[in-house]
Amino acid sequence: MSLVELIARADDRGLAASGLACLDRCLPLLDGDDEVLRPLWAALAGTGPAGDGHAWAQALGRARDGLAGPGATGEGEAVLLARRMLAAAPADRTGAELRAWADACSVASLRIHRILDPALPGSAPSRAGTAPARDASPLAAGELRRQIAVLELLAGHGVAGLRGAVDLSTEGRRVLRAVVSRRARGARGRS
Repeated sequence: MSLVELIARADDRGLAASGLACLDRCLPLLDGDDEVLRPLWAALAGTGPAGDGHAWAQALGRARDGLAGPGATGEGEAVLLARRMLAAAPADRTGAELRAWADACSVASLRIHRILDPALPGSAPSRAGTAPARDASPLAAGELRRQIAVLELLAGHGVAGLRGAVDLSTEGRRVLRAVVSRRARGARGRS
């Protein structure tokens, strides 16, 4: 199934996990502690079809406070897209607002990865296919694979798929952190 089809078929927990995973992988742009989103993941594992909604809303507020500090002052399109993902996260994890957020996070995260990996200027990842576009940048292609894998894990395993989703997000965050660090060193070297 394509990424678009997976998002269209996802239940509330899958949509929340998809959006959260995208945000989690982009955390290095917000200078956030790796653990700041952990309470949101825990809320998804709560009881009920979509987890603990009250715990989600509280954890979301704490995450926004924790990521709005002095380290989150960078500019640039990638940073702005990451900030928008966090700002747009719905406190209520059901319904059309959640689906719109998951879809917007998917697009924003792919765009962020494309911006940060200009290996193939002018190309863009395909959201429609189940495989990365042939000419997609390596970083964006990896992000596309992770997004698909997260949605497949939740569709196939429900709440039990959350552990794998967290692992994929952690892996993706490490990759993006290395890219951001390399770019920062390169910018310092040029100045």
